Amino acid sequence: MDWNSLLNTHRLGKKPAKQELGRSPFNSDHDKIIFSSAFRRLGKKTQVHPMATNDHIHNRLTHSLEVACVGRSLGIRVGHALMEKHRLPPGFLPTDIGDIVQSACLAHDIGNPPFGHTGEEAIRNWFAQDGQPYLTGLTAEEQADLLNFEGNAQGLRVLTTSEYHPYAGGMRLTYATLGAFIKYPWTAAPANHGLRPKPKYGVFQAELAIFEEIARAVGLPQLGEHWYSRHPLVYLMEAADDFCYGILDLEDGLAMEILSWEEIFAILQPVLESTKMPEVYSELEQAAPKRKPEIIRGQIISAYIDAAAQAFMQHEDELFQGIPADLIGLCPELIRHSVHSAKETAKHKIFAHPRKIEVEIGAYYVISTLLEVMCAAVEQWVSHPKDISFKSKRVIDLIGANSFDPRITATDSRHSPKYLALMRVLDFISGMTDHYATYMAKQFNGMGDSR
Repeated sequence: MDWNSLLNTHRLGKKPAKQELGRSPFNSDHDKIIFSSAFRRLGKKTQVHPMATNDHIHNRLTHSLEVACVGRSLGIRVGHALMEKHRLPPGFLPTDIGDIVQSACLAHDIGNPPFGHTGEEAIRNWFAQDGQPYLTGLTAEEQADLLNFEGNAQGLRVLTTSEYHPYAGGMRLTYATLGAFIKYPWTAAPANHGLRPKPKYGVFQAELAIFEEIARAVGLPQLGEHWYSRHPLVYLMEAADDFCYGILDLEDGLAMEILSWEEIFAILQPVLESTKMPEVYSELEQAAPKRKPEIIRGQIISAYIDAAAQAFMQHEDELFQGIPADLIGLCPELIRHSVHSAKETAKHKIFAHPRKIEVEIGAYYVISTLLEVMCAAVEQWVSHPKDISFKSKRVIDLIGANSFDPRITATDSRHSPKYLALMRVLDFISGMTDHYATYMAKQFNGMGDSR
């Protein structure tokens, strides 16, 4: 890999980026994502707590914006270090690295279905059980996409297929930003399962050709069948996400009175500079418990960014070879322990809260209802279009007959028509907010309101 290729400014489809005064191609990527309806809908999607009534609790939108802030700072810091080492190609600035990472961070959750990771699991569970008949006639690779539905792969689909220019490049982002977005550059296909670093994946079969175009454009080395090395800037996006999870999940736990301030401070205090502790203690004594996190948040994030940027530059050669599992694992022990402790506390105390569990159980019924109705309709529509029932026809009208992949009717498509139609169902459902999915399931069950 080399930075000239990794920072490719051409847009998907090999289109040169527009030259605009005061606005780089990567600024344009940022704006395309921000103004998309898929990004806007994140405001009503679960981060950790489904349908939280407390307005201070993070949703996917606020989380994505905060991750983007951390990612931008981390990217700029690395950009300056690369420039000092004369590693940044001519014509590029440190802020370009920041803009690429910021855009990738903004989009990192854009493919998540309603109810967050519970929604992902509900989709997988339905296809493994009630939805199994719909897998008939699909290839093993196509079945793997449905049985292992992954929000990361759906995110790539949103960026490259469904938003702005459907089936014609999507948002048409730069290759650099798309490369930095693909956290898991491999498919769900059974091949290489025992060799890949993580069970998660980032590419559906439907976007395989697009993915390989991106990988070639930014020069990612191929490691196996439909499996490539990560773009180095992925590590910065991933670290920014983990840092925000580590701090902000704890803050949500405090706001919902699941965690105490003392528990949170014990995790974060070791990261603070000892010389600043007298001033910190003085401010904390005067603050209300729910205001205490904001007093130390900036210092904690700054320490995390310093450690991650330094680790990136120290291990740049290894990152280029795709060896490390994650950047935080290369940070000093103090940072690693802080992030790990925060995640473990959130996992065992916040994620297991009864209110969260109640809504998550309900999410399975919501997702199952939506899939049952829509998958039955699209199978009829694809297999027996002339004999489609009135109910199924109305479902197709709801999804939008013109919104389906044109490859469904192509004679030379490498994908089965049913698979492509089912992927459109997943587009429709995964694009829903928590509230809209619940409302729609009630409507389908005849229990909704008449407005």
